[in-house]
Amino acid sequence: MRIIGIDPGLTRCGIGVVTAGAGRRVTFEHVEVMTSAAGASLPERLHRIGSGIERLLDGEKPDAIALERVFAQDNLPSVMGVAQISGVVMYLAEHRGIPVALYTPNEVKAQVTGYGSADKAQVTTMVTRLLRLAAPPKPADAADALALAITHAWHLGRGGTADRLGPGAAPSAETPAQRAWREAERRSGLRRGARG
Repeated sequence: MRIIGIDPGLTRCGIGVVTAGAGRRVTFEHVEVMTSAAGASLPERLHRIGSGIERLLDGEKPDAIALERVFAQDNLPSVMGVAQISGVVMYLAEHRGIPVALYTPNEVKAQVTGYGSADKAQVTTMVTRLLRLAAPPKPADAADALALAITHAWHLGRGGTADRLGPGAAPSAETPAQRAWREAERRSGLRRGARG
């Protein structure tokens, strides 16, 4: 099974492709980081990154996509860029019938390193080791994309569902981090509704 991991971003978007084998064996296929200039218009930037993703989806013919889940942070422009590219990825995937799975950064770190608060250097080291690469993938966006693909390959290897966006994933199959995230989203929605 071929899986594309995508670390979404408007300035840098990491893309990593692995093939999942028996057990926890994953094989490196491809990695790259797509970029767009900060000074370009938003439509131009979305088109540039989106065209690159479209090229890879059509060329690599993945069976699944692992996408980093947008998470709240203080840097609103960064969150917006991640959300916009994530929307482009989901649109392109749905158009091609490719299932998409979302993972939080902590879920990926926990799977790849065994520690949910691992730093980027630790993730890069483990990705390099797991994929038996001659050199670490750079920049960090490249390693993060490969880590996403590895995480999803292992999820599927344990009998998990390919689509982890919503009702398709049974609550019993959720990790503790996913349950906490879902609960936080639910509470946030209730608070917004109460104010409205």
